[in-house]
Amino acid sequence: MRVVLAADHAGAELKAELLARLAPLGHELIDLGGDGSNPQDDYPDFARALALAILDGQADRGLLICGSGVGASIAASKMPGIRAGLCHDTYSAGQGVEHDDMNVLALGARVIGIETAVSCATAFLAAEFSGEPRHVRRVNKIRAIEAEAANMEIARES
Repeated sequence: MRVVLAADHAGAELKAELLARLAPLGHELIDLGGDGSNPQDDYPDFARALALAILDGQADRGLLICGSGVGASIAASKMPGIRAGLCHDTYSAGQGVEHDDMNVLALGARVIGIETAVSCATAFLAAEFSGEPRHVRRVNKIRAIEAEAANMEIARES
């Protein structure tokens, strides 16, 4: 699987550790940056770049890290087609993919320890969307909400 990783200044150290710890799993890891050297590395910029990499087909899934994970998950989810979830436990990280077709895992570097972060990332990457009718129906409702919001934006601009 092609996995894109990005982090703001607060998440850079955790991202670097995840890159090292996930490499042996055989995924193609793509680092979009955020090395912690610039305090003006803001999570919305990295969330956008990561989302575009997924939407453009450069990656299948993404790992996005900021201080709490909250801002990163909010920013990434603004992109139609991105289903980002903030998870700090392995159940949610796997179930988010299985039931909700989550394609971005957001993590909070100031909230989660490295072992738990690695476990969450591993569960996220190992999980597959179930394709069960009830889950497909729900994801399609999410897509409908996105389409409706896009239409509302177009109407506002007219």
